[in-house]
Amino acid sequence: MNPDQLSVVVRALAFVSLFQASGAVFFLALFGSRLAQAGHGIRRLGGHAALAGLLLLAAQRGLEGARMADDYAGLLDPALQRLAWSGSGGNAAVLQIIGLSLVAFGLARRNLPPASVAGIGAVIAACAAALTGHTSEHSPRALLAALMCLHLLLVAFWFGALLPLLLCIRRETLRGAAAILQRFSAVAGALVPWIGVAGLTMALILIPTPAGWRAAYGLLLLGKMGAFMLLLLLAAWNRWRAVPAMAAEESSAQSTALMASTALRRTILIEYGLMVAVLSMTALLTSFYSP
Repeated sequence: MNPDQLSVVVRALAFVSLFQASGAVFFLALFGSRLAQAGHGIRRLGGHAALAGLLLLAAQRGLEGARMADDYAGLLDPALQRLAWSGSGGNAAVLQIIGLSLVAFGLARRNLPPASVAGIGAVIAACAAALTGHTSEHSPRALLAALMCLHLLLVAFWFGALLPLLLCIRRETLRGAAAILQRFSAVAGALVPWIGVAGLTMALILIPTPAGWRAAYGLLLLGKMGAFMLLLLLAAWNRWRAVPAMAAEESSAQSTALMASTALRRTILIEYGLMVAVLSMTALLTSFYSP
């Protein structure tokens, strides 16, 4: 595996860790008061994801030096490493590392509410990417930055909530898990469509001509949009069928209730896998292609 390929893999894993850590904080801030048993596990999940993200972000920036040298020797070249950590890309990585450090610190201190130190860190980590990439180099800059921050925060909220929801299903009572899932579905139903609105608006600004959509950048964006539509269908099924079925079974036979929660867990895992695939496409797109 050459430095380019390894860099994409590490970038994708860094995205997963960053959004998982930030999303766990958002989940705790919004639904933590409803958690009886799963709160500690979600804190640990977010903290471990933040620590993993710190290591992966540092490794990915180091690999930028190897990519410039087209050889792993660039990892040890001070001049190339200075270049890798400079500019908008380096600044964004530093902010992401600072944000994840605040997340890890805040989640480790159980006496601090998630919306305080960890919440500030989660917002910084999620939005730092607006400093770099294609949206930082095109006009109108202010509009693209605002759309990017909205897009990233909502992606972190959605993606980062999936594993906490699985922990709720596993550790909370059936009644408690159903209440959390119903509340999450209501909040997500209002927020998640704006991921598509913000993403499509940015895409139309960055790719104003039909020819651009036939290039590699445009085709990858179309792939992401297709995956997003599939994710919306799964989320709609969860909200209108799976979660109500689970809530309706809370007073029924235990075996029927277990079937409902098992079906919901499988759907959430499919959502998680699809979103990891989307983040991987984003890593590929941001590494090699431009509008």
